[in-house]
Amino acid sequence: MKEKFSKKEVIAIIVLILIQTIVFVIAGMNKQYIHMDEAYSLGLASYDKVEIQDNEDFYNEWHNKEYYEDYLTVNDDEVGKYNQVYENQKNDVHPPLYYLILRFALGFNLNNYSVWPGIIINIIIYAGIAIFTYLIMKKLFENKNNANKKAFVITLLSSLTLVSITNVLYIRMYALATLNIVIVTYLHMLLLDTDKSNYRLLFFIGMSALVGSLTHYYYLFYLAMLFIMFAIKYIKEKRYKELVSYIVTMCIAGVASLLIFPYSLQHMFFGYRGQGAISNLTNISKFIEDIGKYIGIINLYVFNNLLFIALIPIIGIIICKKRNKLKIIEENSKYAKYIALPTLFYFVLVAISSPWLELRYVMPICGMIFILALYFVVELLRNIVEENNIDKVIIAIAIALIIMPIISNCIISKVTDNFVLEPETVYSSKKNIVERMEKESDVPILFVFNSNCNRFLDDIVLFAIVNESYVAKDIECTEEDVLNIMNGKDLSKGIFVFINEGQNNDEILTNIHNALELERTDWIERLNACDVYYMK
Repeated sequence: MKEKFSKKEVIAIIVLILIQTIVFVIAGMNKQYIHMDEAYSLGLASYDKVEIQDNEDFYNEWHNKEYYEDYLTVNDDEVGKYNQVYENQKNDVHPPLYYLILRFALGFNLNNYSVWPGIIINIIIYAGIAIFTYLIMKKLFENKNNANKKAFVITLLSSLTLVSITNVLYIRMYALATLNIVIVTYLHMLLLDTDKSNYRLLFFIGMSALVGSLTHYYYLFYLAMLFIMFAIKYIKEKRYKELVSYIVTMCIAGVASLLIFPYSLQHMFFGYRGQGAISNLTNISKFIEDIGKYIGIINLYVFNNLLFIALIPIIGIIICKKRNKLKIIEENSKYAKYIALPTLFYFVLVAISSPWLELRYVMPICGMIFILALYFVVELLRNIVEENNIDKVIIAIAIALIIMPIISNCIISKVTDNFVLEPETVYSSKKNIVERMEKESDVPILFVFNSNCNRFLDDIVLFAIVNESYVAKDIECTEEDVLNIMNGKDLSKGIFVFINEGQNNDEILTNIHNALELERTDWIERLNACDVYYMK
């Protein structure tokens, strides 16, 4: 089971990890905002409730920035307290492992909101992902020329795709889920090489299954297909002793997972997410449409908009091989199908069950999709291109992947003003409003809030910046309401007004304008779920 690395390989892996870490740190320095679910991650790991809105005093009261920052941070008096993390996850929809790790990391940055504890966790995780991806690629190119070099280049490329950078910047459990998938894949590749029960290896597979199931439920899609494939393999080969050992290992892992977190069954089968996934199974037309949309997402973030362009020469090579009566893939790796089928199974089930069409839900398998695609390209080129030229093709692909975001931003953004090809969670579009709020932190916020469109956590960062704010829940916002709310407040520097969906913005602004006798109203920006104005 022990993998031996040469000194050159050790140096290469260290260099690979250093390169990707530098890229991740630079990207992290440019992160301007957080998604609602990232706010949930921080809150679920640090707060005593799932949502800050559950506080009795949240609505219709003036609060300082520390009130909101408390949801996003661990304070001095909360150090060493982990029970609330478990409680929060019982009341939410995910298993608790990632949140426990995040809680530990937040302890190194007490009392202050920062994205760095979450990003640093993911950077460390991606060091592990790089190592196991390299090991997987070595197995795929086993007994082929320059296997180590190909494995190094493809692993590095996989780490630097937009989806990998997004995965690192996104303060959620998806990077850890990705690590779980590459580890369990590699362990099963080792299991393929054994001709009898290897209990040490089975122990590590069981531990991997346990950790994965406590990280994200979608991981079980991937694991389920691996399990089915190995069970069929053992039955066909009449290796019943190994089959029993393998089934017992998975059963022990499953029981252990339920003993640690028995609420998984409630989440998966009776929670609103589980019910939603089950109902999606009957909507075939929507499922096919969602598959197409997910392919588009993968083209953008995994292949930097090169997937459909690359299909043209690939189809040409296949036609050429057919005409010359050559095998499309001369000698396929015995491991390839044990990556491809679980990846496909995961992709299809996520397309069916995911509540929204979002990159994050397929992030854990995007690395597998990428390395499978490049492995297929390399094997496709054999017999029609010399081995040295295959390496040159890989270098050409690397260059294309690096420069494609630049080309896309230069060309497509001229046609579509809002298009920016960058990691999804950089949120460069929010830079201006964050900087403005920081400069004008003494200007109060009035949020006229429609609770039927509750996405407050999308913008909690701004409330953790500004000194004073008020969330007015479900009010008519008459002039009298406005005067009562703003009574005694210094408006010499103006006021920021947030209005979320489902309301008459013009009427609300008019009432605020008249009540406070303001002279100007400037629209600042449309955020994810609300409009922001400055009035003075």
